[in-house]
Amino acid sequence: MKRSPSKECAVNAEDGYVRMFLRGRPVTMHMPDQKRDSYSLDHKGALPEHKLKLQWVYGYRGRDCRSNLYLLPTGEIVYFNASVVVLYNVEEQQQRHYLGHNDDVKCLGIHPDMVTIATGQVAGTSKDGKLLPPHVRVWDSVSLNTLHVIGMGVFDRAVTCVAFSKSNGGAHLCAVDDANDHTLSVWNWQKEKQLADVKCSNDSVLAATFHPMDANLIVTCGKSHLNFWTMDGNTLTKRQGLFEKNEKPKYVLCVAFAENGDTITGDSSGNIYVWAKGGNRISQVVARAHEGGIFSLCVLKDGTLVSGGGKDRRMVLWDHDYNKQSEMEVPEAFGPVRAVTEGKQGELLVGTTKNTILTGSFPETLNPIVQGHTDELWGLDIHPSMEQFVTCGQDKQVHLWDANSHQPLWSKTIEDPGRSAGFHPSGAVLAVGTMTGRWLVLDADTRDLVFMHTDGNEIISNIKYSPDGNFLAVGSHDNFVYIYAVMENGKKYSRVGKCTGHSSFVTHLDWSVDSQYIVTNSGDYEILFWEASSGKHVTSMDLVRNVEWATSTCVLGFSVFGVWPDGADGTDINAVCRSHDSSLLASADDFGKVHLFSNPCSQPRAPSHTYGGHSSHVTNVAFLHDDSHLISTGGKDTSILQWVVA
Repeated sequence: MKRSPSKECAVNAEDGYVRMFLRGRPVTMHMPDQKRDSYSLDHKGALPEHKLKLQWVYGYRGRDCRSNLYLLPTGEIVYFNASVVVLYNVEEQQQRHYLGHNDDVKCLGIHPDMVTIATGQVAGTSKDGKLLPPHVRVWDSVSLNTLHVIGMGVFDRAVTCVAFSKSNGGAHLCAVDDANDHTLSVWNWQKEKQLADVKCSNDSVLAATFHPMDANLIVTCGKSHLNFWTMDGNTLTKRQGLFEKNEKPKYVLCVAFAENGDTITGDSSGNIYVWAKGGNRISQVVARAHEGGIFSLCVLKDGTLVSGGGKDRRMVLWDHDYNKQSEMEVPEAFGPVRAVTEGKQGELLVGTTKNTILTGSFPETLNPIVQGHTDELWGLDIHPSMEQFVTCGQDKQVHLWDANSHQPLWSKTIEDPGRSAGFHPSGAVLAVGTMTGRWLVLDADTRDLVFMHTDGNEIISNIKYSPDGNFLAVGSHDNFVYIYAVMENGKKYSRVGKCTGHSSFVTHLDWSVDSQYIVTNSGDYEILFWEASSGKHVTSMDLVRNVEWATSTCVLGFSVFGVWPDGADGTDINAVCRSHDSSLLASADDFGKVHLFSNPCSQPRAPSHTYGGHSSHVTNVAFLHDDSHLISTGGKDTSILQWVVA
């Protein structure tokens, strides 16, 4: 629903409020006395002097994407998360980012020159609901310049596989989309011209790759198929892989090529099959190489083969004759193997389905160098005095991150999916709210469970300590806020009040500087005020209109309403956060964007700097305690982005 002009913001100077409309509902926001006489809706807000620069992307997309991890000659590893392609130099602890995509990246291919990269993305939606077509971007990994954009308006839903040819200098690019019949297309990428296309399979296609010695041979695999495609002019003809007397797997999961040109496949039954060069018949079988599926095969520079298992999480090294040489296991916490590639000096890089990247070599242990969440992510809070922050997600993981090393200081698995988090002002403990009504308090150093309690059986959307550390407010989707007295530096809790009065779920809350009052927002766009010590509803605006708030995370209120775009739906802004020096206000929107405004943001449709990188709704934003960085969390994309405030 768009607002009609008559539904624009209105000021009532006499009673000291501004009224705006969300979905036709009036939202009344009371202004402080000092603004009453001078305030005008016509005053134009200014852009903030500061800007954001993406510094770090936490996590890796391994849960549902494959062959998306490579080492470049620059010493950087390249992979993707959300709509960002990350080039990460592990030794120098630096990341660079390719930001050309506007939605989830799903696949990645490296040109034989080891500089040019192709990445394919899903169909996106622009802010005004228009479909942004899926496409492939070809770009230079040194300069990060986009060289070519391929397939706009040709691909359907998403591009799920992409690969360069090897034997003709990488002149061709093949891609598979997510249409019902998963079209395989071949392109002259430099001319952005399609050479051939064919319906590949009605079932999912998991890999498509050119044969390294024959530029006219493409191998695809997936659900119940392995196909060898020969390109002749603009036609692609198919020969199916013949399993003959061998077990035909449900899925052929991955493909690699031996030095002599043989094709090697790994499948869902744990078998490795070798297909004689260029042919579609099996010449060698390694039966039950793994228990469960083989998600990745990697032929090393010395011609030996590494296979990575799903169910058994094992990495196995095979000699040239496919005899087992060595094996090691990925620790359970990091999940099944998703992608394997050769790193520096014989080290392996391993991506997992739990969105972790590990490095190591046979037969030693594998150490994580990239970690992330694996499910929807909403919970975020900042350490009160150190460069640390906590996140919790529906994957039941709580991570305490160091913003300098970009590694978790600790991780803890909890019993319920997490939704909200809050540090005690001392930094000694942190509270975590879950999706089930349960909330818990953890020791911030030892991660030990200090306290646990349940209020209602709905989502705890917000959990916040008072600035003096003596109270904890627990905001729930059951429409109530539960208030607890906090004793023994966050070790003991007793309930002192319950805020009753919202007619919809509580979405956000803030404490006053003096810890006397709470302000809350709800799902039906109400703004209510409460006495903290009793939970009593404050109805007199004159009591609270001049209150100074310790934080500004409520998305509705006089000091923040300028973040709302024209014709906004009340769910378009998921979070706001004010910098500690009160000069900036950041917002997280439903379109994958982070915005930076000047604070206060009390003019309609205030101007902002806008930043992409997330691919789904951005769920939360928070400034580090010294305002040096902003942290943002993605919902479905499960990513955490760290921005320098410059």
